[in-house]
Amino acid sequence: MTTTRRLGTVCALLVSVLALVGASRLVLPATGGVDGEPPGVRRQLTFLRAALADGAGERAQELFPEGYFFAHALYGLTWVESGLRRPAGERAEALREARWALDRLDSPAGRAPFSPDLTPAYGVFYLGWTNWLRGGVLALQPADRRDPADLRRFADDSAALGAAFAAAPTPYLAAYPGQAWPVDSTVAVASLRLHDTLLPPRFGGTVGRWLDGVRQRLDPTTGLMPHRVDPVTGEPAEVARGTSQSMIHRFLVDVDPGFAREQYLRFRDRFVVSPLRLGPAVREYPVGTSGAGDVDSGPLLLGVSLSATVVTLGAAQAHGDDRLARGLANYGELAGLPLDTPWTKRYAFGAMPIGDAFLAWAKTARPWVAAAPADPPAPNVPLLWRLPLVTVLLVVALLPWVPRLARYRPRRPTSGPAAAVGLPS
Repeated sequence: MTTTRRLGTVCALLVSVLALVGASRLVLPATGGVDGEPPGVRRQLTFLRAALADGAGERAQELFPEGYFFAHALYGLTWVESGLRRPAGERAEALREARWALDRLDSPAGRAPFSPDLTPAYGVFYLGWTNWLRGGVLALQPADRRDPADLRRFADDSAALGAAFAAAPTPYLAAYPGQAWPVDSTVAVASLRLHDTLLPPRFGGTVGRWLDGVRQRLDPTTGLMPHRVDPVTGEPAEVARGTSQSMIHRFLVDVDPGFAREQYLRFRDRFVVSPLRLGPAVREYPVGTSGAGDVDSGPLLLGVSLSATVVTLGAAQAHGDDRLARGLANYGELAGLPLDTPWTKRYAFGAMPIGDAFLAWAKTARPWVAAAPADPPAPNVPLLWRLPLVTVLLVVALLPWVPRLARYRPRRPTSGPAAAVGLPS
């Protein structure tokens, strides 16, 4: 075999292997639902821990204002989600790592982007997310052995949030001076519901009034919670968008499951699409409208936001929408270019650890307060959506071998006396 033919064979093998691996990633389980351990997430967490120690949070901060915060918060929350899937006696590692992440948030670097002059101090984004993570740390501990300092801080921060909501004329508190996004208040209110699950209830009235205010201020275009609001009145200032909706629906299910289901189905109808019929994805703007991408959504390809698509995986799973969750997870396994080793797993070859943090958090989604939905929503993703992509990948796997198979076809005997008696011609 000549060198050229050897090289051609190696290239053919490489193309076939890559295509077959891609096909397998589209069909093998990529998430574990609300109870199972998602494949590969523990190895993702190993990669993320090393990346955070190497400054991934600081590098994420250079990309967007909450980069450092999200990198650590999502790492800690994924450990909480993973730990809650394990028996109480097997949660020590999850508790240790979630505490480590919380300590990073409760530091000058974690608070740096936020203003201490807001109500509550450092704003609803900071206090809502840290309170949710702190509640998760408590949930990992046996009820009779919870750390008293954690309990006091959780109770105090919950009280600060409750007082801020009670005093505000709007359901949406400010995250930054003069700026308010409904998603941030949704996280904070979910943390109050978590408080009333872990500690004696005290925020039922606060949550009820918040829901009333939300229903009165829905985006008139979509009937959903708006992306951005007037910080004084709470009136919609920007149409509902995929990046915030995907996260709202991760938390709203723990605030009010009935209202959450109604809003989730409305979101799914207006934002979940199948560009070029190649699989599920999530638009940044509602179907029929368009807009520019930004630091939250990232670049928009055919109107699709990669970040909204990733986070919607978790929202779908929390709502029991397993077909959509599995579809988004499988599509991510194909398009996300995961790099697997026996010890770690990273996507996009590890170039963007913050993306790994969002994906790991999405794959481990489950309700913390509400029961898992007993009646999942009707699927809106075709059962056989993978078939065209798998077919294309199988064809790609076979194509390099067609010329080689043609060269090795048996030679047909020539006509004449020699052929008739089976002799060489």
